[in-house]
Amino acid sequence: MWFIGGLGNPGKKYQFTRHNIGFNFIDELVKEFHFKLDKKDKVKEIYKGAVGEDICFLCKPLTYMNNSGEAVSEIINFYKIPKSQIIIIHDDLDLEVGKIKIKIGGGNGGHNGLNSIDEKIGNNYKRLRIGIGHPGVKNLVSKYVLEKFKKDENKSIKKILDILVKNFDLLFKDKSLILTKFAMLYKEN
Repeated sequence: MWFIGGLGNPGKKYQFTRHNIGFNFIDELVKEFHFKLDKKDKVKEIYKGAVGEDICFLCKPLTYMNNSGEAVSEIINFYKIPKSQIIIIHDDLDLEVGKIKIKIGGGNGGHNGLNSIDEKIGNNYKRLRIGIGHPGVKNLVSKYVLEKFKKDENKSIKKILDILVKNFDLLFKDKSLILTKFAMLYKEN
């Protein structure tokens, strides 16, 4: 059983912003693999289904980014999901739009959602980092992450999400498989 958490902020005003790439990813997984809403309350939205033969819980924490750990810890503790079967999908300022990285453990790079999760469960879980670019100046970051992608960036993000979702099962097996497939398909399109 896998837990896949996509980070973002609830509400229409945050929909499709850079910081909500994790929520967008979860929405795409729900559509692609026909996940069903299992539970929704003021802390979380949970979908249950399968990617290939792997049973998964998809989660959107509804506590706002800075408190994402509350929902994540609640679910993984209830279902007794080991850290080796947790994937958190989030935006990454240090990666250009169109780039992805997969990482296990390590620091949170100042990402408040990851910081909240690390405080609740530790940091030894898998992360799918999706590049959103950087505004160039640190004091612009807070505003920048809450902006929508530019038109040309939207094309790139759509392409990234499409490739990752269609090949998501590779992430359960070996991160190098999905990275290789992603690089190959991204160049072709």
